[in-house]
Amino acid sequence: MTFPRRVSSSFSQFLGFAKRSFNSCELPGDPSSSPSLTYGIHVFHCPDAVGIVAKLSECIASRGGNILGADVFVPQKKNVFYSRSEFVFDPVKWPRKQMDEDFLKLSKMFSAIKSVVRVPALDPKFKIAILASKQDHCLVDLLYGWQEGRLPVDITCVISNHHRGPNTHVMRFLERDNIPYHYLQTTEENKREREILELVLNTDFLVLARYMQVLSGQFLRKYGKDVINIHHGLLPSFKGGNPSKQAFDAGVKLIGATSHFVTEELDSGPIIEQMVERVSHRDNLQSFVQKSENLEKQCLAKALRWHCDLRVLPYEDNRTVVF
Repeated sequence: MTFPRRVSSSFSQFLGFAKRSFNSCELPGDPSSSPSLTYGIHVFHCPDAVGIVAKLSECIASRGGNILGADVFVPQKKNVFYSRSEFVFDPVKWPRKQMDEDFLKLSKMFSAIKSVVRVPALDPKFKIAILASKQDHCLVDLLYGWQEGRLPVDITCVISNHHRGPNTHVMRFLERDNIPYHYLQTTEENKREREILELVLNTDFLVLARYMQVLSGQFLRKYGKDVINIHHGLLPSFKGGNPSKQAFDAGVKLIGATSHFVTEELDSGPIIEQMVERVSHRDNLQSFVQKSENLEKQCLAKALRWHCDLRVLPYEDNRTVVF
């Protein structure tokens, strides 16, 4: 039998590294001669075996790197291993191409299902497209988060089935920052998926910021990459349309928002994050919806950041491991 494992800070120190939070740091000694270190992330998903953590540590240490933190998860009665490591390294001693080759060897050694390394300072930012409908709150929050540098992405375009006039705050923002806006009017017979697909083919993933159209299974298969959605309800309850009113009419005392990956089954994809807030009999539908919208903004932005930070891994058929 195997049990969930987590590399704690004390165990990290035992292995010779300590968990820290940072952007960059320098080697001890004369600052003028000490090269600046660069931050990297590695995630690993493979069949469970003895010695995986040791080999991962050896791979990084052998190139002069230093592990800052590591999370490991091995679920009970499942022969599967998940890990996420944060480390610093000298890119002169460990070139980016060599790093890929080293982790590829580990991947082959353990027959990895997934092995991804990312160096934010050296690798291109993730390219995303945002799809939105009439409601602006999630779209505006993402745009301002991007402007302030809180979201490590490049926004290639915004696509909407809702027309926005040139003097709206969204259009002024997009024009100022040279982000294309594509208005594609949809009908029941034509969801404009062919045009959408052409616009997003070069993106790394899509974000649905309250896009009130259901993407077909054919679109999802052709796109072939992750699509993140925000649902204004605490899934699996209150699926489908108008979940805020559904919850209000049900007299709930907790409302929520759910960020999840999109699958062919409506509002049933693997959950990334859920957030809740208390409501009471004193709330009317307007205050109920306002609280829900605040949760949606936070929950969607958090899911996007976690996805970029390689914190979300698929687990079983419809679940996730979130480090």
